[in-house]
Amino acid sequence: MSSYSLFCIGNPLLDMQVTSGEELLKKYELKANDAILAEEKHAPIYEEVVKNYQVTYVAGGASQNAARGAAYVLPPNSVVYTGCVGDDELAEQLKAANKREGLQDMYYVKKGEQTGACAVVITGHNRSLVTTLRAAEKFDKAHLSSPEISAVLESAKAYYMEGFFLTHGLESALELSQKASKDAKVFAINLSAPFIPQFFGAQLQQIIPFTDIVIANESEAEAWATANGHATPTDLAAVAKAIAIQPKSNASRPRIVVLTHGAESTVVVTSDAPDAPKIYSVHALKYEDIIDTNGAGDAFAGGFLGAFVSGKSLDECVEAGHKMGAMCVQQVGPQFKWPKIDIL
Repeated sequence: MSSYSLFCIGNPLLDMQVTSGEELLKKYELKANDAILAEEKHAPIYEEVVKNYQVTYVAGGASQNAARGAAYVLPPNSVVYTGCVGDDELAEQLKAANKREGLQDMYYVKKGEQTGACAVVITGHNRSLVTTLRAAEKFDKAHLSSPEISAVLESAKAYYMEGFFLTHGLESALELSQKASKDAKVFAINLSAPFIPQFFGAQLQQIIPFTDIVIANESEAEAWATANGHATPTDLAAVAKAIAIQPKSNASRPRIVVLTHGAESTVVVTSDAPDAPKIYSVHALKYEDIIDTNGAGDAFAGGFLGAFVSGKSLDECVEAGHKMGAMCVQQVGPQFKWPKIDIL
């Protein structure tokens, strides 16, 4: 049994990615740069993209993307990912992608169910994500107590969870985050999309006390600030401080809040120095070098976490995140360069 450093959990999805999707945005009333759960009116989009567009299939799901990013920068067999999939061809495609990138998946397989999918509509440099969870929302908390997962939870230094998981998996999230806090492990969460702090704020508030690292982009941070009545929701340093100083159960470790802002600066605030935000500039790419931004935030999280569990400094963690984000936006979908480039 390998000794894994990082355990990730989330909604495993197969991304169905199309470009020049302006008509789809109009037809399905989608925003150019957003992430939503599919409603009934969005249901036909999955068949429509296959019928009318050139689809690129990419292993997706926010936490799975981040896990593959972390696996990219770490030695083989350092990262384990779990979530619920069906026993279908989509799940097999996910397993193949993970294997190629050195990510160990320990899926909870729900017989007779379909694996979740995400329609990714690219317009220019924006991406609109429309997710149908299917099997992903049927994750069973008992899977965390299975012998293989229990062994990983004991060996891992850190646990990472996407905010999307809170739409259905609060019990599992609480169990994991509380275990991390009790065992002096690191629990990290990504807010994932503006609708999480907007509509699942109560669930998020239950997890935050057990959370050591919070990662979000500018729109997610603004949504959190607005939902929590913050006076200056667009002031990232102020929002990062507000999140950093939320009550924390394991006070021996300061909370780290990392707010990214695309090609703008990344802001980091720690709870032990909440009035001393650190601002990290991003090495901007040329416009023509950017292929698409799907998964860029997850790539950042993967690079950051990979460096973190390697014992790197906060500065080095942010730098690794920036490098992975930059690499990701130069590929189609949440993918990385091969052969591997040394990031750490």
